Amino acid sequence: MKQPLALLLMAASGFAGLGYQIVWTQQFGLALGHETAAVLAVVAAFFGGLSLGALALGRRIEASGRPLAWYAGCEAVIGLWGGVLMLGLPAASQAVLALIGPEASAAWHWTVAFGASLLLLLPATAAMGATLPAMARLSTAGLSPLYAANTAGAVAGVLVTALLLVPAWGLSRSTALCVGLNLLCALGAPALLAARPADTAAAPSSGRPLVLLAVTGLLGIAYEVLCVRVLSQVLEDTVYTFALLLAVYLAGTTAGAAAHARWPRLHQTPALLQALATSVLLGMGVLWGADLLKHSLQPLLPATLGGALTLESLLALAVFGLPTALMGALFCQLSAQAQAAGQPFSRALGVNTLGAMAAAPLFGVALAARLGPKGALLMVAAGYLLLQPCWRDWRWRLPTAATLAIAAWAPPMAFVEVPDGGRLLSYRDGAMAAVSVVQDADGVARLRINNRQQEGSSATQHVDGRQALLPLMLHGEPRRALFLGVGAGITSGVAARWPGLQVDAVELLPEVIEATAIFRAALGAGPGPHVINADARRFVRTTPTRYDVIVADNFHPARSGSAALYTVEHFRAVRQRLNPQGVFCQWLPLHQLDLDTLRGITASFLAAYPDGVAILASHSLDTPTLGLVGRTGPTQFTMPLRSALGARFGLAEPMAVLGSLVGDNTSLRRFAAAAAPNTDDRPWVAYRAPRVTYVPDTLPRERLMALLGQLNLDDERWLAPALSADAALASRVQAYAQARRLYLDLGRGTMPSADPAVMLARVGPGLLAVLQQSPDFEPAAEPLRRLAQALAPVDPAAAEQLRAELATVRPPQDAR
Repeated sequence: MKQPLALLLMAASGFAGLGYQIVWTQQFGLALGHETAAVLAVVAAFFGGLSLGALALGRRIEASGRPLAWYAGCEAVIGLWGGVLMLGLPAASQAVLALIGPEASAAWHWTVAFGASLLLLLPATAAMGATLPAMARLSTAGLSPLYAANTAGAVAGVLVTALLLVPAWGLSRSTALCVGLNLLCALGAPALLAARPADTAAAPSSGRPLVLLAVTGLLGIAYEVLCVRVLSQVLEDTVYTFALLLAVYLAGTTAGAAAHARWPRLHQTPALLQALATSVLLGMGVLWGADLLKHSLQPLLPATLGGALTLESLLALAVFGLPTALMGALFCQLSAQAQAAGQPFSRALGVNTLGAMAAAPLFGVALAARLGPKGALLMVAAGYLLLQPCWRDWRWRLPTAATLAIAAWAPPMAFVEVPDGGRLLSYRDGAMAAVSVVQDADGVARLRINNRQQEGSSATQHVDGRQALLPLMLHGEPRRALFLGVGAGITSGVAARWPGLQVDAVELLPEVIEATAIFRAALGAGPGPHVINADARRFVRTTPTRYDVIVADNFHPARSGSAALYTVEHFRAVRQRLNPQGVFCQWLPLHQLDLDTLRGITASFLAAYPDGVAILASHSLDTPTLGLVGRTGPTQFTMPLRSALGARFGLAEPMAVLGSLVGDNTSLRRFAAAAAPNTDDRPWVAYRAPRVTYVPDTLPRERLMALLGQLNLDDERWLAPALSADAALASRVQAYAQARRLYLDLGRGTMPSADPAVMLARVGPGLLAVLQQSPDFEPAAEPLRRLAQALAPVDPAAAEQLRAELATVRPPQDAR
């Protein structure tokens, strides 16, 4: 047998295995939800299947006279089951969703998510766990090169699948490639490989190496889970981020396994354990300085997507490089010790992956939330030191003393930027994310997830309230509403003040739900929404309740998991939860979206709501928010009723509501005509959206003006039949839209000044021209009133003249 052929097959098998993991993680997230329990349950189930395969099948393969047939059979089973899942997972997902239900407890959710993932993946993962023991019978290369080749293939599988295959082909076609690789390995193995004699089985003399393998498997994956959790506060937390972190982790393991085969100095278990503990502490030091390191490296790299991904790779290498290389070497060393002690390699591999399976629930769910990342990572370092204590060896005592010192004096591993004069109002380190509320010197409180993604602030209450009221007023008579995502809690909180309206709100992060109390206090006493801690997508698919209005928050599409809320399938599921003539509004953050991504989301929305229209939440140039609105019946609107609640948010007049429309169905279709819809199988938004996050190419105001230049209201089919004959109304709405563009263009080119006379000279004529275009356009009248009030004490004549000009172009309401 030619040794390189065995290594090549191991690499191909590793490529397929991690390719499956990338695809299955995304597919199971769609079915199970993106709560911590669901995400980590899939990870645990994957390792659990590997462990069962190695333990249940490995010893039989090692003793078999036909290891070649076993290897080919395992590769065939992986490929065939991958094909079965490719075709059958959607139906299985529906059954699992029904079993979980809309408001499952954490324990029930974890049980179902883990059990379903384990059973659905078991044929493939068990076969994966048996391939390495089988190849060990077919290769003379030795364990370390085989392990290195397998993990090297896995690195390629992660990068190629996540960066190239899924964005270009989608999930099913990427799976098909992995299926083909497994079947190729199964068919090619008999022609390329030959079995070598089985090793003589010796009676086991010690089980200690197995204990070490189990615990080091636990600690190694725990380090990965915890570091990914911390780095998500520094890096951009996109699909690219996760793929790069996983690839670097595997690459380090590959390097360590390869080094173990060449360097005898890596054959000392106590030294490896001590070095691993030290490397974990050094990795913690890098994590504490990760934000500083990021800003130091950023100017040295090109301002491109490639430069941004290189930066994330370098930070991942700084955190994972040394520890994972030592982990790879330690696994090979402990496996060799186990074999020397009469323990078969399959058992060594099985207990190692069994320990890895326990890392996700123990460290990722329990310890990370209770001890914080610092405490949990210190437990990892202490675990390596206590596996083989050397009380008299300074190389052991030094990292031990460092661990105790860090535990006693080092600050928490939290990243919170508090501005000068500001203060931290709230901080919660959860299993999935760190949620903070920071108040600046001006008293503005901001809700942040992982210190970067702003979910709302006390300064945006006006806009947040409008995002609730516009869909409600367009409906007319809502009785029950659902809000997907709560942000700072203002949007659903304002909706709860609507007379006679019952409001449900779904939020993924429990820490965000707790933080909303700080912001909702500003709304005063009054009813609040019923808040449900659950994945929004899963809740929509499982709840039996129907709603008159459903409002989806402006989720950042680049963040991991968020793009699943912008797929055709999700929009159609929302439609099924609406009552007849129900209204769905999907808000979109134009300050976090490029226009190409927006086109794809719009195409996806129109696939579910063919006659949908577009509205604008406010006239902000820096944080513009677009809404896509559709109905279960024809997307048509009647004249909104006046509302006292609406008056608090600039929606006192019906024309302010109808005037929020910026695009009819015809112009929306034209805008999205060339875009491919974002679907569950082709989730390209998750891969396209991060580009503007990493490397913004335009300002939000530029994207807003470009969008408005492509949308219009020429098609009047959005008017209800009772209003369609009112030509004057349609003309007023079109005039309002034209006035809005003039107003925004004026704001884009105006430099602010504290001197009211200067500001009047700069914007007065322009604002009056806006009102001449549309006297209904209140946003242009209000600043003129404020300027007149500010001028009155210093220049009464100018103030009076301004009031007269304003009355001329915008007579009182009863005169219009």
